[in-house]
Amino acid sequence: MSDKPFVILGKEVKKGERAFLELDVAKLHTRSSLKISIIVERAKQDGPTLLLMGGVHGDEVNGVAIVRDIIRKKYNKPTKGTVICIPVLNVFGYLNQTREFPDGRDLNRVFPGSSSGSLASQFAHRFTKDIAPLVDYVIDFHAGGSARENFPNVRGDLGNEKMFELAKVFGAPFILHSRCIAKSLRETLTKMGKTVILYEGGKSKHLDQFIISHGVNGALNIMTYLGMRDDAPTSSVHPVIIKKSKWIRAPFSGMFQPLVANGSKVAKKTLLGRITDPYGEFEKKVFAPLDGHIFNVNMAAIVNKGDALFHISVEIFE
Repeated sequence: MSDKPFVILGKEVKKGERAFLELDVAKLHTRSSLKISIIVERAKQDGPTLLLMGGVHGDEVNGVAIVRDIIRKKYNKPTKGTVICIPVLNVFGYLNQTREFPDGRDLNRVFPGSSSGSLASQFAHRFTKDIAPLVDYVIDFHAGGSARENFPNVRGDLGNEKMFELAKVFGAPFILHSRCIAKSLRETLTKMGKTVILYEGGKSKHLDQFIISHGVNGALNIMTYLGMRDDAPTSSVHPVIIKKSKWIRAPFSGMFQPLVANGSKVAKKTLLGRITDPYGEFEKKVFAPLDGHIFNVNMAAIVNKGDALFHISVEIFE
């Protein structure tokens, strides 16, 4: 196994070598080529292959910044094994600061893709065929959609022992039980026998150094645990492990003001926020329906009835 060549996108990366590769996606309407940048660092000693990736959703820039920082600080240079970095998977969305591909599809809902499907599906197929088989472990960096801000948390199926162990090693304040979503990247990789965790932090279109630092440190913890680096683990935390959660939704439309800090533990009937009208005649308070931990807060100034306001734990591992 140690003598088997490591070939990615037709290029052999020898032990101790670095490679900067590009995966052709498509041509823009201007006929300019659009390519995905892939940075490979292979150690002189054998070990596992770890994929670090951001920008599956093009507007989730914290994930892009995490992988970028890992590369800039040369943390992706392992002493054993191979690290593959893809800072921006959905370049289309990143260019336009949108979640989706130009065909309107969510890339994370079309895996494993098809060679003759939509643009997003064709790209998913290319990734599944050319990149996914080469890796053993994956950390997929995400952020909250729209104005919903995630406190740093790791997500995965707690029934998967290898995944659960990596989630604890990562060191985020929260671990959230989350089964694979149909046609997601995580589902496809899991079916291929890969161990995948998702890191969620911050919100779309917003860079947050607190979130980025948690993501970088978590990746270092994983690499150290896998024997790929010789770093000492970053400061340990005792994560809150959430088995079940629910969204607290807006009972009315109006201007929204959250009144609790993201990441807080709250008691039942705690005042979480208020919804008002612009005329000073209407004010409705939002209370916690149970004891729990808040790990996602909607930061939108205006909300509509039924909008998700707070994500709260319902059941946790003690």
